[in-house]
Amino acid sequence: MTVRDTPWPDGTPCWAELAVPDLELGRQFYGALLGWEFEVGPEETGFSSEALVGGRRAAALNGYRPDPDAPVAWLPHLATADVAAAADRATAAGATVLAGPMDVMAFGAMAVLADPTGAPVALWQAGTSIGAQVVDEPGAIAWAEHMSADPAAARAFYPAVFDYVLQDISQPGFDYTTLLLADEPVGGIGGGWDRPEWCLYVRVEDTDAVVAAATRLGGGVHLPAEDSPYGRVASITGPFGERLGLMGPNVGEAAAAQG
Repeated sequence: MTVRDTPWPDGTPCWAELAVPDLELGRQFYGALLGWEFEVGPEETGFSSEALVGGRRAAALNGYRPDPDAPVAWLPHLATADVAAAADRATAAGATVLAGPMDVMAFGAMAVLADPTGAPVALWQAGTSIGAQVVDEPGAIAWAEHMSADPAAARAFYPAVFDYVLQDISQPGFDYTTLLLADEPVGGIGGGWDRPEWCLYVRVEDTDAVVAAATRLGGGVHLPAEDSPYGRVASITGPFGERLGLMGPNVGEAAAAQG
């Protein structure tokens, strides 16, 4: 478990938001699925709903959808001490600015980009909010990765924006690069995806149980659960078609823990 009250290092995935057409349905689904409790902001925030894990901010739902026809998808935020400078580096490296840089009241400042593959990603400069206060705890974000049909473009782009070191861990049929900051893995870049996007994984205690719950609650299965070197992983779809990864103990590990 990691809790934090000071700004995240530059380049760290520090927050994630999901813009939905129905906030009440979103809160019902994710509250039941992941045990999230919500702190709903006032009208001037668009009733932004911050998901709490153990009383700490983990992610958020909001109702602001500038393009109602765009796919509903989670939007990871990468930390930066200077959002304007980071946005400038991103555009010089081939990104398109979709919004900002702009102040978000006293909470901080942000910009939303489309990287050279077309994947949306946000930049976050902390003000009163650092973003996530808890990660890698059941119910909190555990991992973020860029997935697209052109991982080479992403591998060229992101180190031009932040001080990432690339660690290639590819294997036959598996194209994957880990993003390192100060020798610590903070995210990844993979290939073979049907649409360019940043994918999030939430830490769970029982991957199969959460997959079953997602279906029961009105979501679905994008990728079925399977054991991996990184735990038992799966990808579900939420009520709006959005994808969310799950990461829990492998089957043998879970049985050993229970025994």
